[in-house]
Amino acid sequence: MGSNLGDSRVIIFEAIKALEDILSELRCASLYETEPLYVTDQGRFINTVVAGFYNEDQEPLESVRGLLSCLHKIEESFGRNRATERRWGERFLDIDILLFGDLVINETDINIPHPRLKERRFALEPLLEILPDVTEPGTGLSYRSICQALPGQGVKRLPLSQGYK
Repeated sequence: MGSNLGDSRVIIFEAIKALEDILSELRCASLYETEPLYVTDQGRFINTVVAGFYNEDQEPLESVRGLLSCLHKIEESFGRNRATERRWGERFLDIDILLFGDLVINETDINIPHPRLKERRFALEPLLEILPDVTEPGTGLSYRSICQALPGQGVKRLPLSQGYK
């Protein structure tokens, strides 16, 4: 998840609290301050990654769709309006599903793993902090080796005192 409008740290922390209501065994990485990657004429982002378990009783694709719906509602509660924002531009809150267990999903509305995960150090570094041995579903490629091959991209881990409590 990421934010670069408003008080981004507070927004991220409040979004994590909202996620605690829908994900069990929630784990959260440190906060990372990052340069914008695709649209560079905007402020730096605060990013993190969380991991948890969601509604394991449903068929996997429907479970992913249910989670995505919950995430969109959380984003909207922090002022996100997908209809008016520019792609990869400023936002109060963006929450993406990077992985969903070992699933590989290629649907018009959902792609898992996230299709740009392998190019985004701002997502890989916090992901590897909480899941250090994670590999790409379907290929088995190590996300750690993928991350190490990327340029720095202006990603800076923030001190623990500035992280989630």
